Amino acid sequence: MGRPFGVPVYVAPSWFLVAALITWVFGEQIERVLPELGAARYLVSLFFAVAFYASVLVHELAHTIAALRFKLPVRRIQLQFFGGVSEIEKETETPGREFVLAFVGPLLSLVLSGVFYLSLYAVEPGTVPGVLLAGLMISNLIVAAFNLLPGLPLDGGRMLRAVVWKITGKPMSGTVAAAWVGRALAVLVLVGLPLLTRTGFLGNSTDDISGLDTVTDALLAAILAAIIWTGAGNSLRVARLREHLPELRARTLTRRAIPVEPATPLSEALRRANEAGARALVVVDGGGDPTGIVREAAIAAVPQHRRPWVAVSALTQDLTDGMRVPAELTGQPLLDHLRASPATEYLVVEETGEIYGVLATTDVERAFVRAMARPSS
Repeated sequence: MGRPFGVPVYVAPSWFLVAALITWVFGEQIERVLPELGAARYLVSLFFAVAFYASVLVHELAHTIAALRFKLPVRRIQLQFFGGVSEIEKETETPGREFVLAFVGPLLSLVLSGVFYLSLYAVEPGTVPGVLLAGLMISNLIVAAFNLLPGLPLDGGRMLRAVVWKITGKPMSGTVAAAWVGRALAVLVLVGLPLLTRTGFLGNSTDDISGLDTVTDALLAAILAAIIWTGAGNSLRVARLREHLPELRARTLTRRAIPVEPATPLSEALRRANEAGARALVVVDGGGDPTGIVREAAIAAVPQHRRPWVAVSALTQDLTDGMRVPAELTGQPLLDHLRASPATEYLVVEETGEIYGVLATTDVERAFVRAMARPSS
């Protein structure tokens, strides 16, 4: 949709589903207040759906601006089924910044709700502008209140995480606490929301509740609970991954490699590798400079009886600049390098340019799995 502050904004396909749902539900509400509109009420309701998500975008932009202020890269903003999300690529360095980054979104939603409330004094009650402003006031108030609930993945959960982080000095402790509170909230929403609607606690009339309304409320509660539960679990997994990320080191994950010339038969190259205890082959030119990596998958595809007749040059992936990985890379910089230049194998080199070995993406993936399986400290 655009790039405010240099951050791309996307609309997920699920937004069109929720926009249609809002148009239908809000249109039925408008009919009770303005029955003279007829079918035109759905155009007004559609305008409300777009305006509401514009408010959600402003909410997410608040997070984005705060993240950029703290020098945190933001990959994108996405508007989707239940609101929006700002994809911030790095964690904040302090609990104070984490708290501010989480709080600015609900704060701006509260400010928008106040602006729409004050705007009601400038319009006639019972008119289209009055209905729209009242709807936007209430919806932004709900967005702010819902996001302030103290459980991940909601903004209130991040604020709780920041508080626990500040008290314990451990960001992971804050994540665990906020994630479990988030799961408890999911159960509470699943059970409590339909009960609140049935008892009229939310201000609705219980006389007109039909079987369809009951099913709709239960379905909505189930969707909300699933989103909160899943988001809390994902927050735990991401936090655990980031905690173990420094353990991913190019040097420790690298396979020992031997240099071979392009015309070397595959069987001879593998014999030399076995004698040297190496697990990878690097093709070099006459001057000993590396020109390519013999692909592991290509080796496996050559039958045993054909290997004496196949030169390693036929199985070689030519080296590009992105396939050269400094041996000292670790953690996030290592992952960023691999993501920027996708390949199955990389040449790991020392600062002097000397060949250290070959890094296979399969080894990195296994290290990820092992890191995620280990308990958090």
